[in-house]
Amino acid sequence: MKRNIVIAVVTAAALVGGGTATAIAVSGDGDGAPASVERTEKRAGDDDGRDDDRGDGRDDRRPSGDVTAADAVAAALKHTPGTAVSAELDDDGDWEVEVLGRGDGRHSVRVDPGSGTVLGASEDDEDDTGEVRDALKGTSVTAQEAAKAAAAKGTVVSVDLEDDGDKGWEAETRASGGGEREWRVDPGSGKVTADRDDD
Repeated sequence: MKRNIVIAVVTAAALVGGGTATAIAVSGDGDGAPASVERTEKRAGDDDGRDDDRGDGRDDRRPSGDVTAADAVAAALKHTPGTAVSAELDDDGDWEVEVLGRGDGRHSVRVDPGSGTVLGASEDDEDDTGEVRDALKGTSVTAQEAAKAAAAKGTVVSVDLEDDGDKGWEAETRASGGGEREWRVDPGSGKVTADRDDD
């Protein structure tokens, strides 16, 4: 009975306190000696082991694998045929690729940054699909080509088709030292220039 109370108290403390909990499995052989000791570590919050929020306002997105933005677009389009209009690293470190399907369909495809495997896809109900389709008119450079062009400036963490007054591709890169930079990729020529709003 005393042994059961001790185990209950240790378990309750582990559940309430979080952090590292040690659970002891006790055999019922009657001599009071534990049969085995098992250690289980738990983290509060997300379980990916990365510090996604530094607390200093800086964006901590960076690819955690070898899959580039261009690779992620290719994998997404193989899974969900259509036209890619954006690719970016989400808060979990996965690539999220937006694909316009045939008709009015619009899909969000998640791609693993380490393997290039499609993790899932869902249909989006964005209301700006018409504007995005208009922005694609006269564009000969694809999202994949824009990502490859911007990769010459640093590690691409996002590429997005702009559907406002400055139509074309916008790419964001991160240098190895952590600095961010935004670039414009010409929708006709693929020429990369510094985004004038990024000064």
